[in-house]
Amino acid sequence: MSMVQGATGEWEMVIGLEVHAQVVSEAKLFSGAATDFGAEPNSQVSLVDAAMPGMLPVINEVCVHQAVRTGLGLKAEINLVSVFDRKNYFYPDLPAGYQISQFTRPIVGKGEIEIDLADGSSRTIGITRLHLEQDAGKSLHDQDPKRSFIDLNRSGVALMEIVSEPDMRSAEEAAAYLRKMRAILRYLGTCDGNMDEGSMRCDVNVSMRRLGDPLGTRCEIKNVNSIRFLQQAIEYEARRQVAILEDGGTIDQETRLFDSRKGETRTMRSKEEAHDYRYFPDPDLLPLELDADWVETLKADLPELPDEKKARFVEVFGITPYDAGILVAEQDRADYFEAVAEGRDAKLAANWMISELFGRLNKASLEIADSPVSAAALGELVDMIADDTISGRIAKEVFDEMVETGQGAGAIVEAKGLKQITDTGALETVVDEIIAGNPEQAEQFREGKQSVVGWFVGQAMKATQGKANPKAVNEILRKKLG
Repeated sequence: MSMVQGATGEWEMVIGLEVHAQVVSEAKLFSGAATDFGAEPNSQVSLVDAAMPGMLPVINEVCVHQAVRTGLGLKAEINLVSVFDRKNYFYPDLPAGYQISQFTRPIVGKGEIEIDLADGSSRTIGITRLHLEQDAGKSLHDQDPKRSFIDLNRSGVALMEIVSEPDMRSAEEAAAYLRKMRAILRYLGTCDGNMDEGSMRCDVNVSMRRLGDPLGTRCEIKNVNSIRFLQQAIEYEARRQVAILEDGGTIDQETRLFDSRKGETRTMRSKEEAHDYRYFPDPDLLPLELDADWVETLKADLPELPDEKKARFVEVFGITPYDAGILVAEQDRADYFEAVAEGRDAKLAANWMISELFGRLNKASLEIADSPVSAAALGELVDMIADDTISGRIAKEVFDEMVETGQGAGAIVEAKGLKQITDTGALETVVDEIIAGNPEQAEQFREGKQSVVGWFVGQAMKATQGKANPKAVNEILRKKLG
């Protein structure tokens, strides 16, 4: 739990998130228009999306299917009857003057998500609801010095709004929640989670209170589009609110924006309440009724999700829960790890992926799908370390070469003559020479000074350009000097 230290003592953060996730579907929520990202402005707009008079919405079954699967993945209640409402507000990029959303009766009710924190602990965060709604269009203010332009490509695109309980207590927890949510959606294939393309954004509610006090007044920060910005926005907003409260002021319930260039939040508008939107059931749409058996078949068909995969990796491969958590965070990583670990030393495989491979991929800004080293190639390297063909130190050099050239470990080791010397005869000759040349150290060892062994091993490594097997050298030394 993260406490904010003010001048008058400690304050507790209370955080809730509303995640807007664009549904993976080829058509919009109530029209057949396409949903591809990056199309020419206004090239994917049907008469329904442009709200032409007399147009009637028709629900897209795929979007309903995706929302139910997401609810099941969040271990949430699926409501067999839900209702679409009109949320009325007036904005240039909302041609109808209302958004079709769900208010009192959403498609998905209470659920939960398990988050893993850096210290190895985990917490359960409650989900309040998930509802389906259509996205608005986009106002473009940077195309012309005097006019704003409207692009309706996004108008009517299906969104799932996933609302959490105010259960998070630090920026770190909020980031872990968003990461886990994105992983679950990607595993399910219900949202691609690309925050930079706007297909996943979140609004964050922050309030401050003294430990044990009732909830304080919250401010909502709109449309945060990266995990890093989410953390910065929360930290800034918490300090801002504490400064006001400690000065004897009160927090205005309002909507704020996060300015990522300045790293601060600023007022956008006073917070509207539900009654301001004059919600009422959409007269063009019947209540959505789902069949319980259909929901059960979807449930039986869910893929293995991150939590289940993590538990299996710990049990089957014997790796730590922390490592398993890192490996299941993205489906590609988990698949890659299974391919490397199958039938091998899984702990060694996990170690090489997390410490070596991820480090190099991050440096080159590459995803695992674009890794220059395939799972089979890393598997070959792990085998060569496990059977003492090469030492761990040499393996790092070989791995650098693999990343650089895309060659296999075996070919590199062969070409550069890097095989570890495990031939006892050859090693004995080396050790004999070192002992003969250093009678003083040999004497110290015989007198019981154990640390000298390390020095001898170092000399043997030097004499063989790092190719001697340290374990074998150690055994030979002890035998000869014993």
